[in-house]
Amino acid sequence: MTSRVTIHDVAAAAGVSVSTVSKAVNGRYGVREDTMRRVQRAVRDLGYESNLGARSMRAQRTGVVGVLVADVEPFSAEVLKGVSAALHGTPYDLLAYSGSRETGSDGWERRSLNRLSGSIIDGAILVTPTVLDAQSTIPVVAVDPHAGPADVPTVESDSYSGAREAVQYLIDLGHERIGLVAGRADLRSSAARAAGYRKALTASGLRVDPELIVDGEYDERITRGVARRLLQHPARPTAIFAANDISALAVIDTAIELGLDVPADLSVIGFDDVPEASRGMTGLTTVRQQMHRIGSEAARMLVALMAGQEPRSTHVRFQTRLIARSTTARPGGG
Repeated sequence: MTSRVTIHDVAAAAGVSVSTVSKAVNGRYGVREDTMRRVQRAVRDLGYESNLGARSMRAQRTGVVGVLVADVEPFSAEVLKGVSAALHGTPYDLLAYSGSRETGSDGWERRSLNRLSGSIIDGAILVTPTVLDAQSTIPVVAVDPHAGPADVPTVESDSYSGAREAVQYLIDLGHERIGLVAGRADLRSSAARAAGYRKALTASGLRVDPELIVDGEYDERITRGVARRLLQHPARPTAIFAANDISALAVIDTAIELGLDVPADLSVIGFDDVPEASRGMTGLTTVRQQMHRIGSEAARMLVALMAGQEPRSTHVRFQTRLIARSTTARPGGG
């Protein structure tokens, strides 16, 4: 069996250093034209085309779509499955990439795109991005976009209607003191879910009590802390709407630690319907997002953009559906 051609083989054949081959393959500055030609000849003669960087140098294409996430958590994992399904039958491979957040979360997309664009990926899907603009030389689609102006095509759920339906369900059960564990303030979805929560209350003639609203930031550790404070309030809520399922499950765990029964003492609704929501002893009442469909639509949109075509729509919003399970009941468990 013939051994795989390496960058060292190319460097030896071209009579240059490995670092020079790397610069040439990745299109970086500082390589003379005659040196670039020697490297290209060595790449061609040795069959180094299978390397992504070499392929990019020859054709300006890598055949790879990147899905960039801040963290691999249940929502992004389900979206990723949808992207993967949509890419079946296309010439594109899939790369899931979680960028370094050593210097903080803001701007991880810019750093990741700078590292991957052109030499590794032909296009990118950003899941729950943290910046207003993620300028890139390659096509980009955002899933669950930032709260600022949308300067890239986006795919999301109707978070406002989903949240309003969830809170109205609690009101119809007889709850009046309903808490909110909000999500990340920088995401459009989080703001929409908070707005839907408020609208359901006011439309039913109920007061929006600021003391019943806390920020969980879609973070399990933070949610546990704010949920504990909320549930130890002298006039604690009888129900809580959490802006995502992971937060809702953290609320339930905290309630149990405090000796409360769910749903007899506290009803809880989440948002997403990730696989964890229907596992275990207690099925979580939640608002179902079409996460696989969101991922598939983002992939189809990106493939069209990479082909130089205009997608059917540049801003797609899917409907949600309330899924009633066993974490909600009338106040007092009645």
